[in-house]
Amino acid sequence: MPASATVQPRNVSDPLIVLRAAGKTYTTAAGEFHALADIDMEIRRGEFMTIIGQSGSGKSTLLNLLAGIDRPSSGEVFVDGVALHTLSERELSIWRGRAVGIVFQFFQLLPTLTVAENVMLPMDFCNRWLARARRARALSLLDSVGIADQADKFPSALSGGQQQRVAVARALANAPPILLADEPTGNLDSRSSRALVQLLRERADAGETVILATHDRSVIEQASRSLTLADGRIVDIEASARG
Repeated sequence: MPASATVQPRNVSDPLIVLRAAGKTYTTAAGEFHALADIDMEIRRGEFMTIIGQSGSGKSTLLNLLAGIDRPSSGEVFVDGVALHTLSERELSIWRGRAVGIVFQFFQLLPTLTVAENVMLPMDFCNRWLARARRARALSLLDSVGIADQADKFPSALSGGQQQRVAVARALANAPPILLADEPTGNLDSRSSRALVQLLRERADAGETVILATHDRSVIEQASRSLTLADGRIVDIEASARG
């Protein structure tokens, strides 16, 4: 972690993620917009949590706080004992590359790189693995999501479901303890959506913490807990039968 990061003492029973009165306010031409307000929540290691709510309810903003992409305007955000709200932009970037994998709705694969090269990219940025070991790791990750045979193709040659699997493999490249996904099934057909949900469920069962913003009922049914946002505030946290 960054050398100057503020870290709380922890034990194995502590939650992985803690938000205390966290809020996010944006200044717009029409005045201040409170995207999130007074968010208090804890997330355990290995949870599969969904964040649900109408468009504009604050789902993506909450994911951005957890990823260290945005910093809270008020309150505190701790991830594995690290106080994200105290870090500089450079420290956040270093922390994010090692601690969080992000799966985007629109895949965000680089079209000029092969599938394997896309998966290797986070390793190159963070220098987490020896250079000579990166391709082998990329191939292993692609095999784990069932598309190792597509490694040397360009993203344009893959279906939407296959591209989303590449995005998952890329998110896992630096072995992060947390996977965040923003509407990951939004552009997939039902078959690809089910396969992706099963894959993410398996990652949570293996001990990773998976947090998804979604409207997809099939995803919500697989979650251990679902958090509902409305107008930037938590209105419900419900445990499922899987919890």
